Amino acid sequence: MPAATPGRARRGVALMFFTNGVLYSALLPRYPEIKAALDLSNTAFGLVVVAFPAGAVAAAAMAAPVVRRFGAPTVTAVGSGVLAAAMAVAGFHPSVLVLVAALALGGIVDAVVDAAQNVQGVAVERWAGRSIINSLHAIWSLGAATGGVIGAFAAAQDVAIGTQMIVNGIVWTLVAVLGSWLAVLPPAAAPIADALAETPAPAAGRWTALRLVLPLVVLAICGTLVEDVSNNWAVLYLGTEAGAPVGTAALALTVVLVSQFVGRLVGDPMTDRWGREAVARSGGLLIAAGMALAMLPAPYPVAFLGFALMGFGSATLVPAAFAAADRVPGLPAGTGIALLGWLMRIGFLVTSPAVGALSDVASLRVALLIPLAAGLLAAVLSHRAAQGQTPG
Repeated sequence: MPAATPGRARRGVALMFFTNGVLYSALLPRYPEIKAALDLSNTAFGLVVVAFPAGAVAAAAMAAPVVRRFGAPTVTAVGSGVLAAAMAVAGFHPSVLVLVAALALGGIVDAVVDAAQNVQGVAVERWAGRSIINSLHAIWSLGAATGGVIGAFAAAQDVAIGTQMIVNGIVWTLVAVLGSWLAVLPPAAAPIADALAETPAPAAGRWTALRLVLPLVVLAICGTLVEDVSNNWAVLYLGTEAGAPVGTAALALTVVLVSQFVGRLVGDPMTDRWGREAVARSGGLLIAAGMALAMLPAPYPVAFLGFALMGFGSATLVPAAFAAADRVPGLPAGTGIALLGWLMRIGFLVTSPAVGALSDVASLRVALLIPLAAGLLAAVLSHRAAQGQTPG
């Protein structure tokens, strides 16, 4: 095995992030087909897809002990294979119950893998001595966009969803195993066990730390809410409300993810120049502006532009929250990341059911008020952080 270096480890953890994105998102462009095949209303569909985040919330609390016990690279390699299998079963969707069970299992595994790759990313960042977390999340966005393209292409070619997900799972699981191997750190380079060590803090310190984490959780939820709307509703919205052709509408998720990828690529230099709070505030306003644009009764390219603005605006919200959570005083190293990763997933339990219910009562176009409001809330939170009223 070649000697480990920060560059080699960074390439490995980048592959970990990339495969996590592509394994799940390849199914998302096929959601309208699954919804139609199972004859689901918008409300029912919103409740079905919440199975994935529900599984993630249920499992996220165990992520830290699992990663501590087996190591982040091993957890990522094995977990990626299980996630691929769960998504393949979801692709066959013989019944609503099987689909819900497969999505729930995928969410459980994804929560643990997500914590593992973020912990490994922070460890590599510390070893390298410079910020890389935004770029790693950019790689995740690129992987998710790649999965979106795969799903859209397979839909256009009328490839069976189950077949697509089996091939997708096998290929990218192998890549995840390679990335996990490359990402292994030498014993002298701040091992993952140290990053997750449970060093008890005084009770008062814990409560203070939790108070400091909560605004970060809300900010992250604003970011994940945008991602959830993109994952579950963007393709359906472009096809049913904006009038885009089926093959074109399937690219809606990819448009969001590519713009998010670009935003994350430039996120580190923007943060260095203007500060985390200013960048997050601008991002929240872009989310709101993008949703306002997408809601207009205009030709579908205008809606695509609105979703692109939303993706770019959301780019740095979650990475910034993870980076800040890792530095919250009073919490053991790594605990802030695990806590944030767990609590922010609660937002997923509400988003899709709320969008589905509002779209059945009014319309899917009106339901875009939910991500619009999330963007405005993110801007307000970031502005208050800049004024020193909340942690940033």
